[in-house]
Amino acid sequence: MLYYLFEYLEQQYQFPGASLFGYLSFRAAMAVILSLLISMIFGKKIINYLRSKQIGETVRDLGLAGQKEKAGTPTMGGIIIILATLVPVLLFAKLENIYIILLIVTTIWMGIIGFIDDYIKKFKNDKKGLKGKFKILGQLGLGIIVGATLFFHNDVTIREELPANQQQEIVMNNNVPTKKFGEEVRSMKTTIPFVKDNEIDYAKLVTWINPDYAKYAWLVFIPIVIFIIMAVSNGANLTDGIDGLAAGTSVIIVLTLGIFAWISGNLIFSEYLNVMYIPRAGEITIYIAAFVGALIGFLWYNTYPAQVFMGDTGSLTIGGIIAVIAIAIRKEWLIPILCGIFLAENLSVVMQVSYFKYTKKKFGEGRRIFKMSPLHHHYQKLGYHESKIVTRFWIIGILLAILTIVTLKVR
Repeated sequence: MLYYLFEYLEQQYQFPGASLFGYLSFRAAMAVILSLLISMIFGKKIINYLRSKQIGETVRDLGLAGQKEKAGTPTMGGIIIILATLVPVLLFAKLENIYIILLIVTTIWMGIIGFIDDYIKKFKNDKKGLKGKFKILGQLGLGIIVGATLFFHNDVTIREELPANQQQEIVMNNNVPTKKFGEEVRSMKTTIPFVKDNEIDYAKLVTWINPDYAKYAWLVFIPIVIFIIMAVSNGANLTDGIDGLAAGTSVIIVLTLGIFAWISGNLIFSEYLNVMYIPRAGEITIYIAAFVGALIGFLWYNTYPAQVFMGDTGSLTIGGIIAVIAIAIRKEWLIPILCGIFLAENLSVVMQVSYFKYTKKKFGEGRRIFKMSPLHHHYQKLGYHESKIVTRFWIIGILLAILTIVTLKVR
């Protein structure tokens, strides 16, 4: 909203300083500062309110050190993250941008699913919360909306370099010569790491049958989007098991996606690094800046010993946002690397449950691969303090983020 206000003031009255709002870097800086202030100042008020209403965590006895002390800690703190993200976005982002619209819808949609889950757990005294089939239906619905929008919307485009014999050198405003790109085109191309061309076109998954089937590529694309949203949101949900783990890991992931969004939305940087140029994707940087500020502010109260838990209101929302950002900037095939912590947590549960069922059927007694799943609980059972586990997971997350960025040039 402020963006449009200052744009009007500049055009009509040449208001001093109004032109700053035209710069992506300035708006991103303002967004992260404001979100940080909201999450830290109003976050404390929200925590006190949750505590006064006795909206505290009910802890099951799993035999983990320090577990009983967490009982009664305010939960549903994901509200802090959601509010601290949306307010700066509404103030500083271009609200007609299709990517911003999708991310706002994702935040509200997943936030509602998580909130209902937490509400049922706390106020309906049902520890299982929202039934799994309803969570899946909610994620399925969001996946259909996101997938269909990215496939059919006219503003979701890329610009490719012209063939060598058609390329011309043009001079940008900052006197940096660049090859001329072609017109914007709707395309299902996406980035894939560790291959020579670094790109893959989803349409080829159906056009090999018949070239005319390109228009039916959505039948492949939308299920992939649904799967990614489900996998990442559930991975974030499973990771939220000890103080600061999910929030801190998410900060690392989102910052990395912010780098990709900035590069992908900038013609000069994308050409220099040979990264797919996605018009209007740079605006996602504003959303990411606000999201990072909100996560860091929340982390202030969520680090050990936590004063608040995000609950499913936060964890499902975080996972959904990360998934949609990655898909929007066409870096979804980097998720297994970048979100390696989420992947490991997911796999540990799948492996543990599958092996337990297999051995129970075969030997009459269920056996375990890990002492407990998700993976972070395994290390707790081994005697590691949760602060050490969180710090080491963060370090691994940073290494995975670096590896993800390196894939820009590894072909």
